[in-house]
Amino acid sequence: MNFRTGSIIGLLAIALGSALAAEPLASETPPTAQVTQEPDTASVATRSAALDLAGAFANDGYKVRDGYWTQIITPEASAIVEVNLFAGNEYWFSASAAPQAPQKIAVTVFDRAGRIVDQQRFDEGFRGAAGFEPTSSGQFYVRVQLMEGAPTPITLVYSYK
Repeated sequence: MNFRTGSIIGLLAIALGSALAAEPLASETPPTAQVTQEPDTASVATRSAALDLAGAFANDGYKVRDGYWTQIITPEASAIVEVNLFAGNEYWFSASAAPQAPQKIAVTVFDRAGRIVDQQRFDEGFRGAAGFEPTSSGQFYVRVQLMEGAPTPITLVYSYK
């Protein structure tokens, strides 16, 4: 997991299963995440692909945050990242798996009670994004799921305006 200063993205949990949509996130008991020291080639490729997708939103005036989050996930597990967001801003969360492998990922945003927020979605195989505008400031949770494919590193970045 890589975390750069200047980013408000922090790792909340690695939650097992896809039951999160039906239950509040606060009821999950997450295992400890493992930290890797140096990114491998696949992690660099996922970060590049996630930044490429986020760059498409830059054409609409979004600024990409400096930080990013990388973790290896499996089809059986979801990665959840806690973010502090502000009312009045618009956000896009862009994620990518390794481009060379057949993968399918999904990005979903939840409020602090664990309910899915009203959001725009973009799903394109190994890349996915979710965008929304919060009506109140506070904590939100971004879930990245590997819907199909082998365990792979994913990278999450976000943009705001």
